[in-house]
This record gives sequence, C-alpha cells and structure tokens, in this order.
Amino acid sequence: MYSCKFTQVIEGICHCGENRWSFDGKIEYVRSCNCTVCRKYGALWLYGYLDQNVKIEGADQAYFLEGVSKGFHFCPRCGCVLFWLANQRDHTENFFEIALNMRLIDNPLLIQSIPVKPYDGLDTSQELPSDNKYVKDLWF
Repeated sequence: MYSCKFTQVIEGICHCGENRWSFDGKIEYVRSCNCTVCRKYGALWLYGYLDQNVKIEGADQAYFLEGVSKGFHFCPRCGCVLFWLANQRDHTENFFEIALNMRLIDNPLLIQSIPVKPYDGLDTSQELPSDNKYVKDLWF
C-alpha cells in the first residue's frame, strides 16, 4: 500500500477562511463513505485524534444524527463541511477520534497520490473491496 509522509503539516480551510484544521502525521489512505450523509457531503475523510495529531481553529456548528456517535461539523458562515468528531473518547487512545474533510486542502497536488478506501457506511459498516483509486482520480 502506498503511504505518504509529509515533511510539513497539512492544513484545510473553509471557503470563507473562518475555520481551519491541521494534521501532522503519516497518511496511508483517505476514506470515501457511502452513507446517506457522506454521499451528500462528498467528503474524503482522513482519520486522526483531536489534540494528538489534529488541531482545529474557528467557531463551527455541529449536526448530530439520532443514534450516531459523532457530530458532523461545518462552518456556520460558508457552510463547508469541516470534519466529524466522535462524541466519546476512543477507549484505547483516550482521545476523541476525528475525521477531516480532505477536500478543504487548498493544494490538492499535495495529496493526489494517496489511495482512497471505499467504506460501506450505508449497510455493513465495513470496508469495501478496493477499486484502486487515488485522490487524483476523484478530484481532478
């Protein structure tokens, strides 16, 4: 599997610039989920842990689905989907899991060679077989 180690922190920023996130770590893949929310958002998710390898800035709003253990956060000014954030700490890591919307990166060339893993969030909550796509196949 292809993996990528950035020598710099990567950052995502909403359209109006009021919200941003940063990620510092190794990126092995991003995930594309087919659940009813993720299909509408069109996000490519990168997973990390808040205050461990992810920092967020700005005043966001959250959308919570009944029975879902995470909130989808967006910019209240421009509407960009920023990330989803778990409602409880991860039992093994003791941090809040967060998934960043990689489509907020200003320079997609930085991440074009990262593999995309399909995920069936609609029915089985399991990874789907790889379709051998990379970010560049979905972005450009």
